[in-house]
Amino acid sequence: MFAKNLKYYRLKNNLSKKDLASMAGISSMAITHYENGNRKPEMDVIKKLASVLNVSVVDFIASRNQSLEFSHEEFRKNSKMSKNRQEYIRESVEEYFSRFYDAVEMLGGEVLPEAPEIRKIALSDDVEENGRALRRYLGIAEKGPVGNLVEIIENKGVLLYMFDPDESDFSGINGTVCERPYIVVNMKMTAERIRTTIGHETAHFAFDWPEDMDDKTKEDMATAISGAFLFPKEDAFRELGIRRRAVTTDMYIVCKEYGIALSMLVVRARKCGIISETVFRNYFISRNRNGGAKKERSFIQAEESRLFEQLVYRAINEEEISIHKGAELLKMPYDKVELNCRYAEV
Repeated sequence: MFAKNLKYYRLKNNLSKKDLASMAGISSMAITHYENGNRKPEMDVIKKLASVLNVSVVDFIASRNQSLEFSHEEFRKNSKMSKNRQEYIRESVEEYFSRFYDAVEMLGGEVLPEAPEIRKIALSDDVEENGRALRRYLGIAEKGPVGNLVEIIENKGVLLYMFDPDESDFSGINGTVCERPYIVVNMKMTAERIRTTIGHETAHFAFDWPEDMDDKTKEDMATAISGAFLFPKEDAFRELGIRRRAVTTDMYIVCKEYGIALSMLVVRARKCGIISETVFRNYFISRNRNGGAKKERSFIQAEESRLFEQLVYRAINEEEISIHKGAELLKMPYDKVELNCRYAEV
């Protein structure tokens, strides 16, 4: 799978084919042929390319799981990312899940929950009902705070990739791998924004969206569903009361309880009629003056996905793979993986 690896590492280094060719002393047409799989370079060329891209030859020529079938959702049309960076994220998804499924298959392939049905929920005109429907889809109570959303999603059979991109504009994307839904989120975001993004992306594959709905309407609806999912209207009235004259610091307590950002709470409070349009606008004017979303306060600890690590360590402990192979799959130092495989102290 040299072709896929070459493209992945080129995009990771944010290089065009022309740039890489110039740095390696070969033609850009050669890079095109290599990435298309039409030609395979000699070892001396592979070493040059590996050196330019700052990867080991072993990683460069590592095999990929070729049995996987991917379907990636399109990025938003108003995305500020270049096409190359969008392509890099898709390539990163395929590279990650290739390693992930290697661990799954080494354990016999029956270690994941049954994949949930996609496009199962009929979309309603009532956002609050859509939020409740999404909770039912994930098997959680229709009211009250949503617990560890990462664990809920993974136990439902959805795959989650906590991705560390260079782009701050990237929040998340969804798709399927072998007909199983996946979600990718930017792990550099606040814990609250990660939860909101997971709700948003889950709505994309859980609901049966009208084919004639335009992208902006769909995005706005998915965002609204995520808000109703995380902070239902009934809970908003119970926690905040029927009417508020201002956004006050006691609302931080509710944010922490529900794992949501203050900005989402304010949006939900306006949707529910708890605060006025003037209070809503004044809050966001002040927020934007103080750095906007990037400076927004976080109230909770980030939720982490440990499923991939758990699968790899299980495969090591069941002697299906070596510690060296485990380190290769996790892209972690051998010593760290070996340390985690030692007997626990009693």
